[in-house]
Amino acid sequence: MKNLTDEELMILVSEDNLDMMRILFERYHIRIFNFLLKMTKDRDVSQDITQEVFYKAIKYRKSYKKGKFSSWIYTIARNIFSDHYQSKKNKDQRLDEVEYKLEEEETSFIEKSEINEQLKNALEKLNQSDKELVIMNRYQGIKYQEIAEITGSTAGAVKTKVHRAIHKLKDLYLQNI
Repeated sequence: MKNLTDEELMILVSEDNLDMMRILFERYHIRIFNFLLKMTKDRDVSQDITQEVFYKAIKYRKSYKKGKFSSWIYTIARNIFSDHYQSKKNKDQRLDEVEYKLEEEETSFIEKSEINEQLKNALEKLNQSDKELVIMNRYQGIKYQEIAEITGSTAGAVKTKVHRAIHKLKDLYLQNI
């Protein structure tokens, strides 16, 4: 069964063979988690959202339309992240949560090299859309066509947007040096 493509496995899952989701989970959970970690900067939230992604993949398995599985699962991840981000944006954070996050960030900055720190800071200054494209394409290695399917755009438009986002990132990075 491990020789089956992602799409073949998901078709089996959509036909109620839920054991096949285990294989898809093994193939994708780390990629989805890393994508979400880059977006949220919070390990616990990323783990929770990753679990929710696979829960929803099972729950809505009948909606799978035999397209590219990775596009479908990343679309679910983006939607859940977006919902989480919107709800978090609308809530006030308690002071102790903010202080805890600052302590966590200071520890991670100490552990990382100066170059990675500057790149991370520059990435944070990008708008949400540009940041998402850079993470998907450069950190996750997702091809333009697949990002186009995930975002509901065209491959050409995505390529242009990624190119512009990389230039913005480069300019922000060079300002910090």
